[in-house]
Amino acid sequence: METKETIGKKHQEDLQRLRGFRLLDDEFLTKCFEDGGTCVEFVLRLVLERPDLQVVDVHTQVFVENLLNRSVRLDILATDSAGAKMNVEIQRSDKGAGRKRARYNSSMMDVNLLEKGEDFEKLPETWVIFITEHDVMKEGKPVYPIERCFLETGKRFEDGSHILYVNGAYRGDTPMGKLMHDFACTDPADMYYEVLAERVRFFKESKEGRFIMSKVLEDMRQESWKEGNAAGIKQGIKKGIRTGIKKGIKTGIETGTRTVALRMLETGKYAVEEIAELSGLPLEDVKKLQRRQRV
Repeated sequence: METKETIGKKHQEDLQRLRGFRLLDDEFLTKCFEDGGTCVEFVLRLVLERPDLQVVDVHTQVFVENLLNRSVRLDILATDSAGAKMNVEIQRSDKGAGRKRARYNSSMMDVNLLEKGEDFEKLPETWVIFITEHDVMKEGKPVYPIERCFLETGKRFEDGSHILYVNGAYRGDTPMGKLMHDFACTDPADMYYEVLAERVRFFKESKEGRFIMSKVLEDMRQESWKEGNAAGIKQGIKKGIRTGIKKGIKTGIETGTRTVALRMLETGKYAVEEIAELSGLPLEDVKKLQRRQRV
């Protein structure tokens, strides 16, 4: 059972972490964008340069299941008034924003958009939009639109499928430069766009918003613990046959913690500092796992 001192310390740690959150942190972004579509619509209008775009439906953390192969979880899935589907992903790690990852997200959206027997021409327009902390394309552009085209003529293929990378490192006295500045802000008072600042302010400064975020942080801790505990016990039992249940479970939990850290590294969505904080592993151990993963 946790003591008042432990609970108080955890609360202070949560507040400190909350103060450092930015819209570039996907857990924070998805909560801020659970506002009926206002923030998503605002961002999409700027990114796609479509001031008349209307978002009619928004879901966050959408699990798209593939029964035979790899499933995906989409940060944000929005639908506009024309029926187009738009997947917005926040990626702090360059690895998590790979080109084949964008291709896979696009394909997973497609396979869930037609009923059996429906004509292929009824496939709606789709967008996969990666907002990355760094300039993963390394060309210094604010946005990178990717389209299929005929190689001989350069003419677009026009199959209704679009991929767009947004350079989160871009700055400038332009709408996109200001938007990326706001995505990197920790203080809503420093943000240009009030529609975004208002949501950030709610979660960072209001009692209700802080309570919601404390639940999010606690859920993240519990999920991390459950995954590590499950993996740890499984491996611990195998070792426990030879060395005893007590020693096996202890070893297994340690192994499970590293398993969770490796899985978090594989998603490409977490910085090594966050993984260390959530898993309880020393930062240097997480960095060693990261280096080993790259080999």
